[in-house]
Amino acid sequence: MKCPGQDTQYWKPGAIFEETCPKCGGVVEFFKDDTTRKCPHCDHRFVNPHMDFGCAAYCQFAEQCIGTMPSEILAQKEDLLKDRVAIEMKRYFKNDFKRIGHASRVARYAERIAKLESGNIAVILCAAYLHDIGIHEAERKHGSTAARFQELEGPPIARDILSRLHAKDALIDEVCDIVGHHHHPRPEETVNFKVLYDADLITNIEENQKESPSSAERLNQMIDTSFLTGSGRQVARAVLMP
Repeated sequence: MKCPGQDTQYWKPGAIFEETCPKCGGVVEFFKDDTTRKCPHCDHRFVNPHMDFGCAAYCQFAEQCIGTMPSEILAQKEDLLKDRVAIEMKRYFKNDFKRIGHASRVARYAERIAKLESGNIAVILCAAYLHDIGIHEAERKHGSTAARFQELEGPPIARDILSRLHAKDALIDEVCDIVGHHHHPRPEETVNFKVLYDADLITNIEENQKESPSSAERLNQMIDTSFLTGSGRQVARAVLMP
């Protein structure tokens, strides 16, 4: 079966259009289902600016459907995956808005820290959205949300979600490893783990401040001694001590 969006019998006016070559300024004709076209004037090949490649982030048949994906899209594929993971996290937690809000804040801070630490954004954000994904199973099986039970129950659920989204094996393994010990740093840790740990710590302190505020002196002490990265301390001060 051919995707209706790719079948010319369903095309409307505007399905064939002209674009300006970003290299030489020449006119290049595109069909709506072209992934790329080569400029007839300078031979520069560029991506169809009107094509939506969002499905390529998670569909296992993307290459058969739209042909060989351009390098620009392949480079973005893991980055696009994080948006699907965020959606799956929200589906999993359903009406547990407390957990959804916590994971979303951890992801927001993790992204800020990752940009300063040059971490792998795809791994870090997938881990951020999924780091507490085992909390419901921990409550159900063990009657507790203790960290060790979250770390025990989280990786199988995270693996199932990432596998269904057709993430790469290496990314799945690293994310599950982080989820499986995210409260307990080892003597030697990756940048990706450290970024997630610091982002989670900022969020936990921020949430605790609303319940039982600590003094500025105590906050300074926690920031100086508890974080694993300099960037984490920097973001923590910006968030907790503006």
